[in-house]
Amino acid sequence: MSKLVLTEHRVSDTTISTLDGHLPNVGVDTVLKSANHPMYSSTSSGCSSTELAARPISPSSSSAYCWDTGDALTQEFVPQGLTSSGDADDDGMWGTNKVILSGWTHNDDLAGSTSDDKGLARVAFIDANTPGAFKYRWVLLVVPTEGGDNFAKLGSHLGGMVWYGDKLLVTASRGDNSDNALFVFDFKHILQATVNAHDIGKVSGGYSARGYQYLMPAIGSYSLGAGCNGNSISDYPCFDGLTMDRTTSPFSIVANEWRSTGGTDPARIFHYSLAAPGGAMPLVTSGGKAYATENYVTYAVGLQSVLVHNHVFYGADARWGPGKHGVMWRMTTSGATSDTCSGSDLTNACWAQHSEGMSLWWSTQQVWSQTEWAADSAGGWNQPAIPERVLFSVPLSSM
Repeated sequence: MSKLVLTEHRVSDTTISTLDGHLPNVGVDTVLKSANHPMYSSTSSGCSSTELAARPISPSSSSAYCWDTGDALTQEFVPQGLTSSGDADDDGMWGTNKVILSGWTHNDDLAGSTSDDKGLARVAFIDANTPGAFKYRWVLLVVPTEGGDNFAKLGSHLGGMVWYGDKLLVTASRGDNSDNALFVFDFKHILQATVNAHDIGKVSGGYSARGYQYLMPAIGSYSLGAGCNGNSISDYPCFDGLTMDRTTSPFSIVANEWRSTGGTDPARIFHYSLAAPGGAMPLVTSGGKAYATENYVTYAVGLQSVLVHNHVFYGADARWGPGKHGVMWRMTTSGATSDTCSGSDLTNACWAQHSEGMSLWWSTQQVWSQTEWAADSAGGWNQPAIPERVLFSVPLSSM
């Protein structure tokens, strides 16, 4: 448990207010009203056969959406964390809107990536108000610099995400062997770029966000006591997936570390308690430290995300390679089961193809997830992509 202690770091109020003074401060509603990318319902002609095939076989999806063409095929960014207004508030609404947030991280392994590209992270703000007619707008994640007079790219891999009250938590690590575990963003601080340029930060005539119209600056972070390497349960963990558990008191976040499918070391799953919403930082702390309240290990090691509900753990195990369905493990401390299409043979797994983040929309009890893949037929990243990306939901009761 000592390896799971987080230290809180806050960006000063002065820094945030200084940055707010340089750019227009807008809200979620403004971002949604400017949504410029359509999503295609699985019942429309906008989804390809490979995208539709990426959905889970069992349980079957109750809704599914495909991305706009450029985002369906891009290999520069890959989908990772997922959360929604269904996490943020009991009624699933943020003001008058239903919103899904899909976090995408830059594919630093892509041939030709430069140092300017690496560590970019962006979030799709999805207008989910009208079933069958979702649309979205990209928002770039940044960190304030120079006391709020400038900002820079997040410079980190974006993993899981949780929207809690007016805060967004993102699992992240700023490069290999980093001690950063979580970054925190605030929905009261969504800023609008004043210059449309390739650069990030202060430019001639104003501020640019690499062509994105909107940006969110981090207001704080949480770090581990040392850099993660994640090779065994005696090491500091590398935070990967992140979900919210509303069945604990107080509510909590659930993080997990990832280990390659077929590995021999178990992976950890751990909880941290959430403070009352609306505070400066979202986790319960004592002396500037957040302590894990629960810690489990599992040999279901290829986990991209773990959702917990009433002490039942749902773990999405994504198997490598295009066209391969994953395993959904339903785990308790007394055992585990998985859903396959023919008995116990996991080569016939029935979960979605390479799914990433999961989020339970509390008011509807629908589990939302998304698939990651857009690689070539051999599983590489540097050939023409095959789109297998889809956003989908299934009833929790069917899992």
